Parts: sequence; C-alpha cells; structure tokens
Amino acid sequence: QVHLVESGGGSVQSGGSLRLSCTRSEYTKNWGWLRQAPGKRRVGIANFDTQGRIAYADSVRGRFTISQDSAANIMYLQMNNLKPEDTATYYCAANRPRPGDEYTDWGQGTQVTVSS
Repeated sequence: QVHLVESGGGSVQSGGSLRLSCTRSEYTKNWGWLRQAPGKRRVGIANFDTQGRIAYADSVRGRFTISQDSAANIMYLQMNNLKPEDTATYYCAANRPRPGDEYTDWGQGTQVTVSS
C-alpha cells in the first residue's frame, strides 16, 4: 500500500496563498487532490490521470495549480486567491483504477482555513 503524507496546510486570510505538498512512498499511476468541507462530501479538485494529463474542478480552475516532481515523488497544489469557501481538509490520494472510481490510497489530510 502506498504511503501518502500531506503538508503545508494552515490558516490564511481571504486572497492569500498556500502551497500544499504530498509525498508518496512509491510510484503511483495517477494521483490528485481532494477536499472535504465541514458537513459536505469529499470532492476532487485537481489531479493527474494515468497519462499525466491534468484536470481541475471548476471551483478552483484559474486559482489553483497542480504540479509534480515525479523523480522526488512529490505533488504540489499551489493555491492562490483563496476564499473562505476553500476552507476544508485537503487530501492527497492515489491509484484510481479507472476514471470515476475512488482512489485506493489516501493521506491523512491537512487543514486549510481561509478567513474573510
């Protein structure tokens, strides 16, 4: 099982920026970022698919940028122009068997809080 560790969460004011990092213990065929706000279901926000293509949720497109250093097994999420509605626990996940499936491996999550 792949071990995933997120870091970089914190508290910022609206309009601020944060960069999240996810380190994996071994290569994965795909991975991405998801978030879960209080009282809401977990949703995907940015990911690399098996071919390395990037996809963003509409809610973050243009503000968030996903990137990776494959050699170092690190994935980043640069979050700019943060809004209070971005407040959530952010998860790194890997190894989605097919598009639309759930990921099989998950990190523990990192909290992001955006104040107005």
